[in-house]
Amino acid sequence: MSTQPPPVAAVYDRRLVWWSALTSMRSRTSNKRVEVNALHPARLAVLCLLSSVLCFVTSCSKRETPVQLGNRTGTLHMSIGSEPADLDPHIVTGIGEAKVLHALFEPLVSFDPHTLKPVAAIAESWKISDDGLTYTFHLRANAKWSNGEPITAQDCVDSLKRILTPTLAADYAYMLYLVRGAEEFNKGKADFSAVGLAAPDPRTLVVQLTAPAPYFLQVLLNSPWRPVNVRAIATVGDAYHRGTPWTTPQRIVTSGPFHLKEWTSHQRLVVERSPTYWDRDAVKLNSIVFYPTDSVDAEERMFRAGQLHLTYSLSLSKLGSYRQTMPDSLRIDPYLSTYFFRANTRKPPLDNPRVRRALSLAIDRTLITEKVLRGGQRPAPSLVPPETPDYPVPALPPRDLDTARRLLAEAGYPGGKGFPPIEITYNNSEILRLVVEAIQEMWRRDLGIDVQIVNQEYKVAFANRRTGNYQLLFGDWVGDYLDATTFLDLWRSDAGNNHTGWANADYDALMNRAIATTDIAARGRILQQAELLMLENAPCIPVYFNTHVYLCSPSVKGWLPNPMDHMDYRHVSLAP
Repeated sequence: MSTQPPPVAAVYDRRLVWWSALTSMRSRTSNKRVEVNALHPARLAVLCLLSSVLCFVTSCSKRETPVQLGNRTGTLHMSIGSEPADLDPHIVTGIGEAKVLHALFEPLVSFDPHTLKPVAAIAESWKISDDGLTYTFHLRANAKWSNGEPITAQDCVDSLKRILTPTLAADYAYMLYLVRGAEEFNKGKADFSAVGLAAPDPRTLVVQLTAPAPYFLQVLLNSPWRPVNVRAIATVGDAYHRGTPWTTPQRIVTSGPFHLKEWTSHQRLVVERSPTYWDRDAVKLNSIVFYPTDSVDAEERMFRAGQLHLTYSLSLSKLGSYRQTMPDSLRIDPYLSTYFFRANTRKPPLDNPRVRRALSLAIDRTLITEKVLRGGQRPAPSLVPPETPDYPVPALPPRDLDTARRLLAEAGYPGGKGFPPIEITYNNSEILRLVVEAIQEMWRRDLGIDVQIVNQEYKVAFANRRTGNYQLLFGDWVGDYLDATTFLDLWRSDAGNNHTGWANADYDALMNRAIATTDIAARGRILQQAELLMLENAPCIPVYFNTHVYLCSPSVKGWLPNPMDHMDYRHVSLAP
């Protein structure tokens, strides 16, 4: 519901009245070439009074922070970390970008923020076949695009066809491999007619899966599954190739509770409540301002200055202070997230699995979580977080220096002798810098190897990751749904987000066996075997299971955490 701001309007109206009176008097005295000192004392007194009132009103308005004004006008101010690489749901993979996309693009099925159970969104209802292979979605009649056109089942089919089209080279295309025939089409081995997607009428969408996936409705929350208007993209350029500039405020067509009003690069993105959104009366916010802020120190200063309701993260140096002085603003939320190294297995010496495994075994993960991070993070000797349902997480030693040194010697580098310098790349982040510096020292001290650290802007680091222009890349993965495959699918030979060059036929076979296994316990054991195989080869070197540490103003209501960090902005409001 809209929040009107009459006090602000009244202040500006009064200011205009005083200014008009003041300038009118100045104009009259100017025409007569009369100095202020020569004015009649009564008129001079009035003039001074008006000037004082104007200065008072102006100074008062300057003291109102963006957060205070936002609380009264329904405008949320929040940081999203790095500058978005794009706002195309089929292209982006970043968490900050997803926070914007959740405001712009509606999923077929949303979730209850309290229970995470699926609730209606574009689809007002759905039916699942007895064998768990066919999902039939019934779209609501009042679902519309931001250009006023109805959202149809064919729009959904066209959107999914777009992300699967090989020429788009979407990193997340593999997430749709749950659909029958999707993998074959994406790899150019079959026609789209073989894909298990159909629109028998404008309001009915049928999706056929390759195997039962109890988590399928959760998958629909993710950006690749959120429908885009392919017709609108085609009016700008080629809808099936990257680079078509359709995500500008003037061109983008969206479906969510907000539409894009402004995108000023490296400054801010502004979204406003959409008048065409089917559930617009439930949306409490009038607008959201997203700020790309690489520096955690800068965003913390913005929070203290009243410029942000929410930060993306919090500097480790500030954690203790907020625990003591502003605990009502400090948030430490559970998070289905693991930080790890991607090792480029195409570049020596990282092409040797013994080297990669030695690096992993030499990391003191407990020291990093307890002494460096101190925000509830946990050591991660494995990749899949332990709270993942129906999955027996492998029990692995977090550190084993003797084995690490032996493996390094077997690889031809006893005591680190002859080991060529390697680089750790990370994107702009004070927290990541502290972590990689600690690991750099561990490897130098305990293995005798020289490691350099390279800091890159997020866009640059992401581009280099895709092209393989790195040696060790430190970053995270946030689970897209509550199942181990959201982490383990990354390491398939053909996964769009693998980017390590590692490919293993045995690993792919285990993952395929898990897909075909309906027994939940047996499936979990097969996935565990796959993870153990991957960790032994170490294209991925896990470091810690993350938490989400950030600042949230007490005036923000309805901001409920969930492990995948999905946000339905319909539930968010601001209290004065």
